[in-house]
Amino acid sequence: MMEMFIVAVIVLWSALVAFKKVFPRTANRSFNALAARCAQQGWHKLAKWLRPAAAGGCGGSCGCDSNAEAPKKAEIGTVKWK
Repeated sequence: MMEMFIVAVIVLWSALVAFKKVFPRTANRSFNALAARCAQQGWHKLAKWLRPAAAGGCGGSCGCDSNAEAPKKAEIGTVKWK
């Protein structure tokens, strides 16, 4: 019985992660609506946990400097054997 519960939790979690990756806009809308409903019921901690994180970076016409350079990665040199 416990094994079935663990497998069910893992399958549901995997389906949720896949849903978020395949349908990001729909997932954000769904989680925002669910968080608003929880906040309306007075469950503020759950609403805060469910609310998706704000998108980072420049989405266009936000006034941020889009010409800022990304930090450069150190080049990895080749290994020379003697």
